[in-house]
Amino acid sequence: MENRYDVLIVGGGMVGAAVACALGGSDLSIAVLENRFPQPFDAEQPHDLRVSALSVASQNILEMIGAWPGIVSRRSCPYQRMKVWEASESKAATEFRAADGGHAQLGHIVENRVVQLALLERLKAFDNVDLICPASTEAIDYAPGASVVRLSDGRELIGRLLVAADGGESRVRQAAGIGVTKWDYEQHALVASVVTGYPQQDITWQQFTPTGPLAFLPLNGPHASLVWYNTPNEVKRLMAQPDDAFMAELVETFPETLGRIDQLLERGFFPLRRQHAQQYVLEGVALVGDAAHMIHPLAGQGVNIGLLDAAALAETVWEACRYGEDFTSLEVLKQYEKARRQHNLLMMQLMDSFYRVFSNDIIPLKVLRNIGLGVAERVGPAKNKVMAFAMGLEGPLPALARLQPIQH
Repeated sequence: MENRYDVLIVGGGMVGAAVACALGGSDLSIAVLENRFPQPFDAEQPHDLRVSALSVASQNILEMIGAWPGIVSRRSCPYQRMKVWEASESKAATEFRAADGGHAQLGHIVENRVVQLALLERLKAFDNVDLICPASTEAIDYAPGASVVRLSDGRELIGRLLVAADGGESRVRQAAGIGVTKWDYEQHALVASVVTGYPQQDITWQQFTPTGPLAFLPLNGPHASLVWYNTPNEVKRLMAQPDDAFMAELVETFPETLGRIDQLLERGFFPLRRQHAQQYVLEGVALVGDAAHMIHPLAGQGVNIGLLDAAALAETVWEACRYGEDFTSLEVLKQYEKARRQHNLLMMQLMDSFYRVFSNDIIPLKVLRNIGLGVAERVGPAKNKVMAFAMGLEGPLPALARLQPIQH
C-alpha cells in the first residue's frame, strides 16, 4: 500500500466515509482512517441506542454516492408526519404532513451504525479508496500539502489534503492549530430504546416542557427511541433508577400519545454542547462534521449538516480538479468554507433560540410559544417553510443534495 495520498481522511464515521464515497471513482488517491469496524448488522439484533433523523437532503446525498441501498436493505423507518406542541393547558399544536407538500416522507430514522456500515461497504467499490481499519492514530503533523499521520503500528501516511472527520475533540483540528468557541448547555439528553403497544408508527413528535422537550422517534415495528431532555442532575438521577422505577417515571412524564410501553431495552445519556471551529480550512486541511461544529440536537440536524459538509467539500475538490486548480490551496478550500460555515452558524443560532425559548416556564414566552404554534398550524406558507427546513431543503444546497451528480 502506498503511504502517500491526495486526500487523507481521519475518521471513517458517517461524515468521513461520505466524503470518501463522494470522491470515489475520481483520479485522486484517497485513504480513510477509522479506529474500528462497527459491529456487523443482524436483523434480529435490537435497535441501537444512537439513531439519526436523516433529512430528505441527506437521503439524496446518500443515494447519489450509492450508499442508500445498503441502508434500506438493513433497517430504516420513514416518517410522514411531525408534530410539536406545548405541555400546558393550551391545545396549540402544529402537525406537518409530507403529503401536504407533495412528498413521500419527511425523512427516515436510521441507526448510526447502519449508516456507517452502508457507507463503508460502498467504499469497497472504489479502486482509488483505501480503508485503513483498525487504525490507531499516534500523532499528526500538519504541513500544507504534506501532512503526516503516524499510526500506533509504526506506519506513516502522508496526505496532500488532510480532512478532519474525527469528531468534536478532533486531533486534526488541534494539530492544525484551529481554535473553537464552545459552551455547554444546561441540559443532558437521556435516550431510551423501547417497545411500545402501538404497531408501526409514521410520526415523530416533540412536546415542549419547562425543563426541555420530550421526543418520540419511530423505529421499525413497535420499536421507538425516546429522548428526554432535562438538567444534568435530573438525568443522572433518572439513569440511577432501576428499570421498573424508571419505566414508571417514563409513563408518568411522557404524554398519553406515546401509548403503552411494553419493554425498556436500553438507556443512556450524553451532555449537550455547542461548539464551532473558528475556521473550517487552512491550506491543505479541511474540517467536516463534528470537527467543525456541534449543535443542540433539538431538531436532529447534526448529522444532516455534517453530510452537507461532506457533499460540499467533495464538490469543491471535484470542481478544482476539473479546472486544473490545486484543490489543497487555501483559495480553493475557502470556497467550501463559504458554502457551509455561514449556513451552519445560522442553524446553530436557530437551535440556540429554540433551546432558550422552549426550555423554560416564563409566562410571556409560554404565551408567545402557543401563539406561534397556533399560527404555524393555520398559515400554509409558514408550515411549508418549516417543513422544507426539517427536510433539509431550505437554504443553499450542494448539488448532491438536489440529486444532481458531480460532473466528473
